[in-house]
Amino acid sequence: MAEIVLNKVSKIFPPDVVAVEDVDLNIRDGEFLVLLGPSGCGKSTTLRMIAGLEQISKGELFIGGEAMTNVDPADRDLAIVFQNYALYPHMSVSGNLGFGLKLRGFPRSEIEQRIAKTADILGIRELLNRKPRELSGGQQQRVALGRALVRDPVAFLLDEPLSNLDAKLRASMRTELVKLHNQLGRTIIHVTHDQVEALTMGERICIMRGGRVIQTGAPMEVYRNPADTFVAGFLASPPMNLVDAHLAEDGNGLAVAIDGVRLPVPEEFVEAYAGYRDREVVLGIRPEDLHSHGERPGAATLEVTVVAVETLGPEVILIGALPNGAEISARMGRDFRARMGTRERLAVDTRELHLFDAETTRAIPRPKTKAGENGT
Repeated sequence: MAEIVLNKVSKIFPPDVVAVEDVDLNIRDGEFLVLLGPSGCGKSTTLRMIAGLEQISKGELFIGGEAMTNVDPADRDLAIVFQNYALYPHMSVSGNLGFGLKLRGFPRSEIEQRIAKTADILGIRELLNRKPRELSGGQQQRVALGRALVRDPVAFLLDEPLSNLDAKLRASMRTELVKLHNQLGRTIIHVTHDQVEALTMGERICIMRGGRVIQTGAPMEVYRNPADTFVAGFLASPPMNLVDAHLAEDGNGLAVAIDGVRLPVPEEFVEAYAGYRDREVVLGIRPEDLHSHGERPGAATLEVTVVAVETLGPEVILIGALPNGAEISARMGRDFRARMGTRERLAVDTRELHLFDAETTRAIPRPKTKAGENGT
């Protein structure tokens, strides 16, 4: 049992620098949880407090139902993998894998058995006699994982383990880590600033900012319903477009107004947004919810001036400027072409619009659709 619970956990560095503040988090037994956020948000400090490498200033930590706040790191039965792998350069791969077990007094026969099993799981048996300097970055990363795996801990703590790999290898290792989790069924807490890692690997993601937890949930739940403009603008690439707007009357309903451009609010959302009538709001729309004009009959339209076109192979990202100068991104088909400075009309499915309070930046809750996709 490796349920990990953080209850109002804070970390304060002398003299009074608050790195993590009042983190409440319940990581289920066997769950793959991703701590996501920009540099300096407190995610690695949170991981290090779970590992016991940083002392908890306030709050409580429980692992498997037992209080661990003041327990020595060696007695927590956790394995941590760092960004730099931290392999012993003078030891072979086999020596690196078995070193921790040797220190703990395991018999040689069991050490060899565990090394062989771990090497087979990670596909590194042919590397056992090599030194770290003879390994590629991906191979070193596997050895670092193996050194954690061979201990058979109750949970794995991964601190940006893929950040030193090139893009192709990073994608491959994302898949390997998910497969490893499915095979082992152990709790994994993975720290990253990479949104793609979070969306593709985590069963849940926990987004942090300024030492606080902003939103926790399943990847697509957080993606579809960001709690505030920070989450909306941070998750995914390109992120959600965020534009200052005004909620105004539009005949019998409401419309989102942006310098003369008016996007009607769907009838089923009017009641939820009525309290913001005649107020400033922030409009959010995902790039994939903007389409070439004509692809969505009856949809509202936006006209933009083409600022840039990024050809990515399977898709094209159009960057266009609205009349007020705000720039927005749209995911277009791979055959889309446009010249800089020309005008382009985009179709908007207004049921996919998000509104945020301009003062608090929090999402304005919208009702669930019949499909149950929207809402907070």
